[in-house]
Amino acid sequence: MSEYRKGLLQGFLCYLIWGLFPLYWKMLQSVDSIEILAHRMLWSCLFMVLFFCVYKGVRLRSHIARRHLPWLLLTGTLMTFNWGLYIWAINHHYILESSLGYYINPLLNVLLGTLFLRERLTRWQLVALAFAAAGVVYFTVDYGRFPIISVSLATSFAIYGLLKKKLALDATAALTVETIWMMPPALIYIVWLCLHGQSALCHFDIWIYVLLLGAGVVTAVPLLLFGKAAERIPLSTLGFLQYVSPTGQFLLGILLYHESFTSAHLVCFACIWIGLIIYSIDIVRKLKSQ
Repeated sequence: MSEYRKGLLQGFLCYLIWGLFPLYWKMLQSVDSIEILAHRMLWSCLFMVLFFCVYKGVRLRSHIARRHLPWLLLTGTLMTFNWGLYIWAINHHYILESSLGYYINPLLNVLLGTLFLRERLTRWQLVALAFAAAGVVYFTVDYGRFPIISVSLATSFAIYGLLKKKLALDATAALTVETIWMMPPALIYIVWLCLHGQSALCHFDIWIYVLLLGAGVVTAVPLLLFGKAAERIPLSTLGFLQYVSPTGQFLLGILLYHESFTSAHLVCFACIWIGLIIYSIDIVRKLKSQ
């Protein structure tokens, strides 16, 4: 299998898993979102360290230079912010707004790729971006509230993807360092909750224990796939695959969790979808010409 096809497969699997994430976090709805995030950070770190030792069997120093550490602290912080906001949104009935954020993200990827990676912005991609902006503006005016959750999720993850692309580091090593950076505050917070009897761990619920422990695995696996895909395919193509994730979230929010879908949502999503259709047609034409 060619490197490009491997990247496509890894990207698709990554976004498919992310699209089903609301099912997992909803099962932890009884746990505070910040505590879920702390467990997610802690167990992701342990999983990645073990995975790196088994998979690579070498020191991190051979893959990560000292000059990269501050950048990985930044990407780790962006990743953690994105994780925390997403968990909060899911468990506070904002699945539709979170899915809107990940619909916007591919178009932001195109914009950032143009600004920082010298990827050419075509006329039709510019039209697609205009539709996305129009949808957000309409939602803000008609609904009376700026979609801060959507825009924050889209922006943080787009910048994360851009930095990963620019750093061009080994995906496994980079993610391991990112989770190591984030582990100490997570561990301190969990210990503090336990000492004050406020942790979910104090309730002795085996099912909650399993879900919290599993949060590390379900978090790290798609991120590994994302990192590998980012190494093998262009940022714009990676953004194209991302439609899988918000579509899964959107369908879950409407069909399973019955979230409110207003006319403002309809117009906003319609503008985003039109923009994505235009962008998709442009990408397909470009791939055919290549």
